[in-house]
Amino acid sequence: MRLNRSELEKMNIEHPTSNIQFSMRGKGGRILFNIRCSMLNVRCFFSLLCALCVLCGLACSSGAAEKATIVLNWVPEPEFGGIYAARESGAFARHDLDVSIKPGGAGAPTWQQVASGQAEFGVASADEVVIARASGADVVALFAIYQTCPQGIMVHKSRGLKSIDEVFTSPGGTLAMEIGLPYGKFLEKKYGFEKIKRIPYDGGIGNFLADKSFMQQCFVFSEPLIARKQGADPQTFLIADAGYNPYTGVIIASDSYARKKPKVIRDMDAALREGWQAYLDDPKPANAVMGKINKTMDQETFAAVAEAQKPLIENEQTKVDGLGAMLPQRWEELIKQLVDIGVVEPAKAPSARQCFISPSLLDAKP
Repeated sequence: MRLNRSELEKMNIEHPTSNIQFSMRGKGGRILFNIRCSMLNVRCFFSLLCALCVLCGLACSSGAAEKATIVLNWVPEPEFGGIYAARESGAFARHDLDVSIKPGGAGAPTWQQVASGQAEFGVASADEVVIARASGADVVALFAIYQTCPQGIMVHKSRGLKSIDEVFTSPGGTLAMEIGLPYGKFLEKKYGFEKIKRIPYDGGIGNFLADKSFMQQCFVFSEPLIARKQGADPQTFLIADAGYNPYTGVIIASDSYARKKPKVIRDMDAALREGWQAYLDDPKPANAVMGKINKTMDQETFAAVAEAQKPLIENEQTKVDGLGAMLPQRWEELIKQLVDIGVVEPAKAPSARQCFISPSLLDAKP
């Protein structure tokens, strides 16, 4: 039914030939939508109002972005490239996250900070998570950056060693390694150190450069690149090849936080996957940002490390389950190894499902 001009005037509605305009603004005054049309009849007018009410409700329900902090266990380097890429590419923002990244250093107590509620997220290693759970700490792993542990032993190629077994079975040689760490205990139990001389690790490569019989612990994409740039002939063997291969660079949260805010956990997982994919495709933007914070690493080294770590992040499993995915079998094996080497008491050993969660399987309710 159409109304004439006089009927419209009684309803304080303009003549059908007039234009009406509706707009909605978001944060900072940004226009979300702007509608202008000729008002042909009252039915159209009220239909439009109903549609706007729905849009307003959706806009209001989205709320503000969730603020969270990720504490790193080292200074900004390519091992955290995907985290910085998630911020720089807008992946965090697209998933309603406002994330602060807090760099760390040697011995950074990331799982303690997460367990105590000082930070929502942190970076640790899988064996740290198991040890933390065994001590009663409320932490769980959500995302694994490295599918293959990047910890290794760096030797001089001129020694002619063919495998990590020969590092410990060939006579002679000095190995700088932190024996107190779980992988050190694993290697000691498996091989023994009778045929080598083990000394504490001092964090540098000076002794390695000066002595052809010197060997040391390393991240296979870090110290060997530095040594090669200084004229050495490094060769590396992965600890994983000896049978100890914990997920490394795992993103952790407290289990209580994950259960309380499952949507945030799923959003974080999705944003990290996007961020790491962006970094693997093009690390330059994130490297530039990290380079401004960590001035000890030049952009050439940033690029070389980013390329060298790719095989440790992507494998056949991630092609099926996606970046960051974890398997319970890997956790079960790690827990058993930590019990076998005496790092975790059998009675206090957690189950695999107590150590990690799959974000996609959390309660779908917001």
